[in-house]
Amino acid sequence: MSDADEPLTLRRETVDPVDLTLLEVNARYMRKETFDRLVANVRRDGALTSTPLVWHDAATERMVVLSGNHRIMAAREVGLTAVDVIVVDQELSRARQVALQLSHNAIEGEDDPATLKHLYEELDDVDWRAYSGLDDKQLDLLAQVDLEGLSEANLDFATVQLVFLPMELDAARASFDEARKLVQADVRWLAGYGDYEATLDALATTHGAHNVGNVATALGLILHVFERHLGELRDGVWFDPESGEPIGNVNRLVPIETVLETRSMPADAAAVVARAVDQLVRKGEVPTDQRWRALELLAADYLAG
Repeated sequence: MSDADEPLTLRRETVDPVDLTLLEVNARYMRKETFDRLVANVRRDGALTSTPLVWHDAATERMVVLSGNHRIMAAREVGLTAVDVIVVDQELSRARQVALQLSHNAIEGEDDPATLKHLYEELDDVDWRAYSGLDDKQLDLLAQVDLEGLSEANLDFATVQLVFLPMELDAARASFDEARKLVQADVRWLAGYGDYEATLDALATTHGAHNVGNVATALGLILHVFERHLGELRDGVWFDPESGEPIGNVNRLVPIETVLETRSMPADAAAVVARAVDQLVRKGEVPTDQRWRALELLAADYLAG
């Protein structure tokens, strides 16, 4: 018999966090830096400022944390010996436990898609699925791609090692150097859900086209395609292909690779360009701090005939 229509019997209780049982399967996870911030907040406050939801399992006499597992972990980390919790004090079916867990997961952290889908599929009752706040359409999108390689689920921390072949090492170092220039602090980028769907679709297409199962390899192949189309980034953004004139602020800085359609060139060709630029700088025809103007000057001479 379903307990979907039975109101919850709740009470407040102060308990020792070490006496609580954490979920073995939890779709909600936190990145290490997020968990570290949570621990720091709890240590500063000296208490939990939001109340976890706990189920008293009378059959086993366990107090199972349905919502707030990371807050309880942080309380243990800090050494709190007493936390306030809301206790569900009645028998709960497995379906209602899962539905409560999923419905409370909007508080903090991020969902691991594989675990989230696994838990959601346990809910064979339409009412419980509606209660969880998720729907089949959202989970269908996740089923199209194997995201196991991207998952950080249930990790307190993770050590990541990147291994590059000798011929790739210099390029990798250059990429990391550029990333450090862009990221001067704790930065996050927000993208629309449609962009996330497009990323999954691109990964799925790459998986099928190249018959690769590794997500990192598929992403690398996507970036190779991107590199071959750098020139397309200029159209309609800063350059009018019909008139050949700049769009908007003529003094804005634009990526030079959108002009040359490449990030690199053969060494012998680069040496010719370097000698020409050096000579123009020595003659004072090009400012030392604006060496790119040498390309403008050479191109203008060429167009003038």
